[in-house]
Amino acid sequence: MSNLESGDAITKQRQKFQRQVRAATKKLVAGSHVLAEWIEQCGPCKLEVAWERSLYESLVRAIAHQQLHGKAAETILGRLISSFRGDGFPTARQLARAETEKLRSCGFSAAKVQAIQGIAAAELRGSIPNRDTAQQLSDAELIEKLTELRGVGRWTVEMLLIFTLGRLDVMPVDDFGVKHGLQVLLNLPDMPTRQEMTQQSAVWAGQRTVAAWYLWRRADVAKVAK
Repeated sequence: MSNLESGDAITKQRQKFQRQVRAATKKLVAGSHVLAEWIEQCGPCKLEVAWERSLYESLVRAIAHQQLHGKAAETILGRLISSFRGDGFPTARQLARAETEKLRSCGFSAAKVQAIQGIAAAELRGSIPNRDTAQQLSDAELIEKLTELRGVGRWTVEMLLIFTLGRLDVMPVDDFGVKHGLQVLLNLPDMPTRQEMTQQSAVWAGQRTVAAWYLWRRADVAKVAK
């Protein structure tokens, strides 16, 4: 496939996804009066998916974001990219062969270095599916397969499902921002438990990714209001 054809395919995929998001938002508004009020205040869902990104790159990026604020993680990733030759993101071969200290100097912990080099090695072995193969797998199948990798937990794969593959029914029930958003939305005295998150989000089945996006935005607004 030429670059032009690839670009056209991504444009069509993006347009299709935007239509699906609009339809999902309408269903959420019709099915949840509490969420409907917030959606009206917040406006259209602006979830962005990196359609051109490989699963390998997405997993490495997700490892960088684990337990860090977004800006800090992006700073570390910026250092990582600039420390290797070539255009764009470091290849799996480059990361697999990199010295530990080189990666540590970018800001990665020792555990994260092991995780990203394990991901790079898995990519070289062909253990990480490409986008075409991933599209044939269910969310559960991808979670089961990718969590076999060191340092890759359910949350990491859920971020990939949402922001790389554009899956529409993912609710990351262990995500702090999503949990805080639900707490604020429902005016709960305490952060909801995993079980409470699962039960509450069950009513949004089919549209849980879009619901999660609105919960993230609710948490963001609550931070600014403090």
